[in-house]
Amino acid sequence: MKNTTLVNHPPAVAIPTDNRPLVAPIFQSVKFSFDDTNETLRYQRGERDGFFYSRTSNPTLTQLQRLLSQLQGRDDCLLTGSGVATIAASLLALCKAGDHVLLFIESYGPTRYIVQHLLAKYGVTHTMLSIEDLSGIEKLLKEKPTRLVIFESPTNPITKIADIEHLTANARAAGCLTVMDNTFAGFHNHGGYDVDVYLHSLTKYASGHGDVMGGAIIARHELIAAMRKDIGPMGPALDPHAAFLIQRGMRTYFLRYERQCANALAVSEFLLKCPQVKRVHYPGLPGHPQHMLARRQMKDFGTVVSLELDGGYTEGGRFAESLELFSIAASVGSTESLVMPPQLLHGGTYTAEQRSMSLVGKGTVRLSIGLEDEQDLKDDLAQALKQAFG
Repeated sequence: MKNTTLVNHPPAVAIPTDNRPLVAPIFQSVKFSFDDTNETLRYQRGERDGFFYSRTSNPTLTQLQRLLSQLQGRDDCLLTGSGVATIAASLLALCKAGDHVLLFIESYGPTRYIVQHLLAKYGVTHTMLSIEDLSGIEKLLKEKPTRLVIFESPTNPITKIADIEHLTANARAAGCLTVMDNTFAGFHNHGGYDVDVYLHSLTKYASGHGDVMGGAIIARHELIAAMRKDIGPMGPALDPHAAFLIQRGMRTYFLRYERQCANALAVSEFLLKCPQVKRVHYPGLPGHPQHMLARRQMKDFGTVVSLELDGGYTEGGRFAESLELFSIAASVGSTESLVMPPQLLHGGTYTAEQRSMSLVGKGTVRLSIGLEDEQDLKDDLAQALKQAFG
């Protein structure tokens, strides 16, 4: 074998069956090969296990899929390259021309855009209500044939809590699917409810370190199998190295989430005492309008705290810029604390009525609480408030 051939066919290394690596390797290969054509055809017919092309399956992705689906209490999972890709891919796979979708004013911006603009191009109609409008939800689902309900809880950024039992019961009675963006609550929450499809941005708590993007669609096997037929040809596959990094992040998932929730509760209680703050949105506070619902549905209350400053853009921007431990940045769930000032939250996609119902005002600031020392966070918030209103 000449050297020019050797570099393309390097010597193989076989690991003995009784000599396993403690950390699974990254299968950074697009292609997998069988020994002969017949075995390849058997794989393609579903008659044997294996891998052929990483856009459809890969061992590194398979391990992560199994972990996440078990954590969420379901038996199958699809991975994508970002959280938004899971939303788009799921809605495109589950809807067809003539279908109707129920979504909510409090939904994530890209979710609203995909339903209102992308699906609308293909003849899918929608109704948008408030997540708090329980009677409106019940009435709509009784009167209007609906393909699916897509919602999130806690909502972004005001942390409203969806009544999951009410939503799923009414959806089931109407014969429609429920799709829940469960990113803010995490894999350990809401698995006991009758939700058909769970969506997660793995960029957030799964990765946890702000250095890799990904998304997960989690559901029962037969539903994932049907969705895979449409999603696969779209090509939104997660890269194996990204899957490896997310799998590594999941090792500390519970430790991080527990500490961040404890910090979030401490921060929210501190902000309640600050005269510059008109209102604090955090489900763990007894004063939160849906605190008891959150206690019933969740094991903890999340890591996102939003506040209403006694002011507007000027004070909100000055407050965010004065923080030293909180970086002005998108996303949540990282080990470091983040802040979104009102200028970045107060977009122009709502009507005046919808804006009022969303509770996102000109003084709204969103905090994503990290792993820093609790007192350091409080001290930083105190000095920033002083500078913003000094």
